[in-house]
Amino acid sequence: MREATKNRKTKETEITIKLNIDGEGAAKINSKVGFLDHMLELFAFWGHFDLEVNTGAADLKVDIHHTNEDVGILLGQVFKEALADKAGIKRIGFASVPMEDVTASVNVDISGRGSLKLTLGPGAYQQPVDQEGYELKYAEHFFEAFAKQLGMNLNIKIENPSQDLHATLEPVFKALGKALDEATQIDPRRKGIPSTKGVIDK
Repeated sequence: MREATKNRKTKETEITIKLNIDGEGAAKINSKVGFLDHMLELFAFWGHFDLEVNTGAADLKVDIHHTNEDVGILLGQVFKEALADKAGIKRIGFASVPMEDVTASVNVDISGRGSLKLTLGPGAYQQPVDQEGYELKYAEHFFEAFAKQLGMNLNIKIENPSQDLHATLEPVFKALGKALDEATQIDPRRKGIPSTKGVIDK
């Protein structure tokens, strides 16, 4: 089983994440940021990942920035550890998910080179914030931290972003789960590391 558990403790946060890549989509999420919890439950369900996130201490006095980003950092690290040398994985995945008028398309490549490209339709940053203060910029910070720590090219395109932040981000997290599920699946035809170089850069 491709599993890993990691802890991250800073002056602002203390977070533990447990992951089973070959799971059933079971999620126990307590980041202390309710909106992020819901998004991660969607991500785990559609990716068939068993995922537990527990935040013991959270610096929420000013805003949710530290907790949100640190969850992204640790999630990337735990995926990277669970994938080990990445032998046999498909490496590349894609998914497109609609929700009402919104369509989110996500492309991933677990190449060892972490990057984020987020392409948004007009008016995306004029959306109202979630009642907890969650904004689109926080999702962008989360995705960037996740991608860089995992070593994943992550390209996200959101068409017709809604004035409802939930409706804009829900299809993104679903599509990310589906795309990463595809990329992490073992291809029985693939022998060894999925790279013509014979290695995926750290």
